Amino acid sequence: MKRLLISILGLVTWPRFVWTNKSVVAGMDVLTKLPPQNVIFVSNHQTYFADVMLMYHAFSAAKWKMKRGIRNPVYLLAPKTNIYYVAALETMKSGFLPKLFAYAGAVSVKRTWREAGKDIKREVNPEDPQKIGKAIQTGWLITFPQGTTKPFVEGRKGTAHLIKQYKPVVVPVNIDGFRRAFDKKGLKIKKRDSRLLMKFYEPLEIDCDAPAEEILEQIMYAIRQSPEFMKVNLLSKEQEK
Repeated sequence: MKRLLISILGLVTWPRFVWTNKSVVAGMDVLTKLPPQNVIFVSNHQTYFADVMLMYHAFSAAKWKMKRGIRNPVYLLAPKTNIYYVAALETMKSGFLPKLFAYAGAVSVKRTWREAGKDIKREVNPEDPQKIGKAIQTGWLITFPQGTTKPFVEGRKGTAHLIKQYKPVVVPVNIDGFRRAFDKKGLKIKKRDSRLLMKFYEPLEIDCDAPAEEILEQIMYAIRQSPEFMKVNLLSKEQEK
């Protein structure tokens, strides 16, 4: 059922990524060298669902040993299925389509810092790390350390603690263009002919015995969301003006 669902979602979204917009998926060779389990992808985040769906396309294309992106959707005949992504529980319950996406591999967790648009503070549900750990051990897990679609927001240490515990292969990902092309949820097209960039980098060499703060800092730098990259981004905008 999951394979069928991913194939259907893939067929529906593929034209958006290839015809309506122009997707550039770099680093496909990185994906073809990864083990089938115990892999975490850490990425910045621009929409709720479009970012994740393009990763599903890239992962399935890599399963078919395709190294030139997602131009040929034949991979949807047998997509990769042991893919999971961490998502806020309230987001996945916000409508029919989010619920449908949830069946495609969401590991739904309760956010400890925000709910219904308001800042909160609550303890971590002990079941949530266990669910995430199971996903890591059985496949590839996508996670967004910032926990928001806003750029250059400070990352959260939960991802670092997972890395310390499970010692997975950690692949940094940087995306761009999704915020211009889609609405916040990533379901409605906002601007056509946008260039969507998704780049996979070589796995990080992480000292899992290091403090969580150091691991998080390494991750944020790798996904181009650290303060150093924020300064570069602001400088480039000033120069454009």
